Amino acid sequence: MLRSSSIKIVVLFLIPLLLYLVPLPLIPLMEPDEGRYSAIPSAMNATGDYVTPRLKASVYFEKPPLAYWVTSFFFRIFGENEFSSRLFAALSAWGCILLVYRMGVFFHDARTGLYAAAVLTTFLYHLAIGRINILDMPLALMVCLAIWSGFRYFAATEKKRVWLYLLYFFSALAFLAKGLIGVAFPFGVLVIWLSVSGRWREVFGLFSPVGVLIFSAVSLPWLILVQRENPDFFRFFFIQEHLLRYATRMHDRYQPFYFYIPILLAGTLPWCAFLPEALRGLGKEEKLFGSIEKRFLLTWFVLIFLFFSISSSKLIPYIAPVFLPLALGFGHLFRLYEERIRAVREEATVPKFYRLMGILPCLLFMAVLFGPVFLPEHRVAWTDWWPWIVAPFLVQLLIILLPYRLRRNTGRGWFASIYLLFALFLLSLTFPVAQYLAPYKSAYPLSQAIQKHLPADATLYQYGMSLYGVDFYTGKRTPIVDDIGEVRYGSEQLPVAERERYFLTTDSFFRLVGKTDGIYCATENGEKFEKLKKEVPALRVLWHNESFSLVQLTRSAKKGSS
Repeated sequence: MLRSSSIKIVVLFLIPLLLYLVPLPLIPLMEPDEGRYSAIPSAMNATGDYVTPRLKASVYFEKPPLAYWVTSFFFRIFGENEFSSRLFAALSAWGCILLVYRMGVFFHDARTGLYAAAVLTTFLYHLAIGRINILDMPLALMVCLAIWSGFRYFAATEKKRVWLYLLYFFSALAFLAKGLIGVAFPFGVLVIWLSVSGRWREVFGLFSPVGVLIFSAVSLPWLILVQRENPDFFRFFFIQEHLLRYATRMHDRYQPFYFYIPILLAGTLPWCAFLPEALRGLGKEEKLFGSIEKRFLLTWFVLIFLFFSISSSKLIPYIAPVFLPLALGFGHLFRLYEERIRAVREEATVPKFYRLMGILPCLLFMAVLFGPVFLPEHRVAWTDWWPWIVAPFLVQLLIILLPYRLRRNTGRGWFASIYLLFALFLLSLTFPVAQYLAPYKSAYPLSQAIQKHLPADATLYQYGMSLYGVDFYTGKRTPIVDDIGEVRYGSEQLPVAERERYFLTTDSFFRLVGKTDGIYCATENGEKFEKLKKEVPALRVLWHNESFSLVQLTRSAKKGSS
């Protein structure tokens, strides 16, 4: 039987290492987020300017710089690649796992902490968000550390002010990760928790002059420097990117109020499917959670969940911080359930309804594996696809059969087998995900073709699209035609000559084509390619896949061939 120290190493270090770090270089960077958040720190290293973030050489004030700074540091250590690009997000996800373990230890014991850590590690949402280069997982770690630090300060009989100072420190890092939300959540959760606990007088104890100094020392230097270099920064950053983004539909991201409910259900797979079984047979008189723990975790979850549900701007990664209290609750319930199974062996037989609930997600995952063969868009040929899904399919079969057989025969191993098998399933998904997404969701295949077919000093235009990963992978600054999008504000700050060279309208681009022979251009297949071919019939296709084409435009009357 494994010792507790060995189990702790497996749950807290070995499995997170295999799931969150090892697969990082195996999938090319996805557009637009990973291309964007790789290009910005790359530009910082290239220019030496770590104050003003730049995208496509234009100022980019939508987000603060913490993730850019950390990633630029990793680029210098490990080189500019997929591993170093995603490393900060992956380490942040791992940090959340360690934090939820400490939370379980504090409220219950080390066993509950390990159960909670195992659950969070294999939450479908946590893994998906924790292995891509976006800002939400670093933000989640800093916000959760700040909330936990504030809670530890008020939960202690003898208050240690270091916890209060850590609240301000991690809030400052959360602010530098994604803005004011990093301050609002920690202090909002603590204020509401103290108030609903009848401790509203202690709310004033949140204020600390030393804490304010710590927060200011961490966050203010960048704000002062960036405002000094960019006089319009405060207006754009605080008014447009905070107030208007939350209160209006300026980014056209409106979703219904219940948008995050299915995200929660899907994100907590596979464990939410086993939750009814774990709750079965719990007596009403059984005290599952202490009153302090219950109020605190519910406040944490409800405030963040409702905040984003009310917001006019909703994206899936926003609610990452709510999965820690969920994982702690799930972990505690599963720990109690397994203890009850060991104490009462007849419960090794599970009623058919609960057995079916556990099988349904397995069947769902199996069906999803076959989905790319039948999709109307981005369909994959069965002969090309089946070798990639054999392993994850077989693992799902094992999840259906093995955990309940183990429990029936030994009364043990139910939770551990689900955890380990689902971790293996998530690891085995890495290769089919890469094979499926890369051709249409990543700039990597196109970038490889650019490096193969274009002269080293050639200029490449992106017609009707802007793949940030092209610039990152090739080291070229590619002019874009029409698809200016989120860099519009920054492009307007450029000198006129530079703006006209790198941010073209359709008309100006075709005027350039009319007087310049042999222009290289990348575009999306379908409508954009057909429009380009209509305007410039004599184009030569150098390379194409199902999503993108690399062409050379010529004024010659002779048409090229593909």
